Amino acid sequence: MHHFQDLNLSPELQRAITELGFEKPTPIQAQALPLLLEENTDFLGLAATGTGKTAAFAIPLIERIDTDSREVQALILCPTRELAMQVAEQVSLLGKHKKVRALAVYGGAGYGDQIHGLKRGAHVVIGTPGRLVDHLERGRLRLNGLRVVVLDEADEMISMGFQDDLEKILGAMPEDQANAWLFSATMSPEVRRVADKYLRAPKQVQVNRAEMLPSAIEQLFYTTSEANKPEVLCKLIDAAEDLYGLVFCQTKSLVVDLTQYLKGRGYLADCLHGDMDQAARERVMKLFRERKVRLLVCTDVASRGLDVKDITHVINYSIPRELDNYVHRIGRTARSGKSGIAMSLVTPTQRGLVRRVERVTGSRMKEGGIPTRREIGEKKVRRLLPGFLAPQGHARAAQLLDGEWKKALTGMRAEEVAGRFLALFYPETFAEGSPPSPSRMPGRPVSAPGQGRSRS
Repeated sequence: MHHFQDLNLSPELQRAITELGFEKPTPIQAQALPLLLEENTDFLGLAATGTGKTAAFAIPLIERIDTDSREVQALILCPTRELAMQVAEQVSLLGKHKKVRALAVYGGAGYGDQIHGLKRGAHVVIGTPGRLVDHLERGRLRLNGLRVVVLDEADEMISMGFQDDLEKILGAMPEDQANAWLFSATMSPEVRRVADKYLRAPKQVQVNRAEMLPSAIEQLFYTTSEANKPEVLCKLIDAAEDLYGLVFCQTKSLVVDLTQYLKGRGYLADCLHGDMDQAARERVMKLFRERKVRLLVCTDVASRGLDVKDITHVINYSIPRELDNYVHRIGRTARSGKSGIAMSLVTPTQRGLVRRVERVTGSRMKEGGIPTRREIGEKKVRRLLPGFLAPQGHARAAQLLDGEWKKALTGMRAEEVAGRFLALFYPETFAEGSPPSPSRMPGRPVSAPGQGRSRS
């Protein structure tokens, strides 16, 4: 299978796929779709976040839906409300011409709209395990017409403590009627036990890590000391073109410290970590999606289920020792056929991790040179030139220059005038002497990731 047109899909679904711009299937889609479309079978798919697995299960699931029925015919379990909302949106877009109704249900939100959606007759219900069990036990969610149950990111749900809820839902499936499709980035012993207990002779597909990494991701690493990481990070941000990205840290304390530091340096940054309540998470994500925040600093746990379009850069403040997390992180960029850049900051003692990543993923990481202040200054000056040349009220501004201004400008060459304004505009770049020491970060000093701080 090389194109979606190679599949025998209904015209309505093929039209939706074309409108969404899907052309060439990803490895997990190419392997899973023929199996799930051709026969009723249980399924086990190993693939990381960002590999296109949502479409891999949503397309065959939609083809099974009988829209003349008001029963719930498919159930999709997700580890977080963010992922549930994103999956529900994609199911709705793929199923819109077939009139498939998708409903997202999750904790931390009111019951009213969810109850109304279930009574109205949702064909596909997507939700977090706890809230799905709640609706199931209260009799609001009925599975009599169920045809498919999908466990999306099963390993994440189990690691977050949802195994009992998963088993309650799987145990409530109508026998010999519904198929179970399990997707996971890793095959832990707990995931294996769930698969062995609830999946009947499943078809299996595994996408190796090399295939999980889009070829359009440029992977770079920069060697520096732990103490210099904040300043190096700022240099990389300043040197990047139109950066819109994620910065991953190992601990929530480091996330908070680094966010404060970046804000203090004037960057449009905010953070996500495990101690934030749902309202705060939604506020930050709204700002990020609207690009009022350009840098989101987060932990691996807080970023689960996070899917934002057009991420240009993923920056590992340090490379995670869990290589699945590395694949998970950098897979946030280079989606939908676009390119992306993954940057990692490593200390000299951590260079072995770079080689380990390369061996396991079969990909190449290139060592990058840390930009100099002069190189960054040249880029900033170059970016300002189009705006400088555009007529934007400079004549009116000149009329406001009083005698003191005219006296100050007397005898100055044009280059000096421009240089003085550039120094005012970018004081961090053009000020005399060294930039602020990274050790003087606002709040607590930055410690090495993972040293004496709890994970979140």
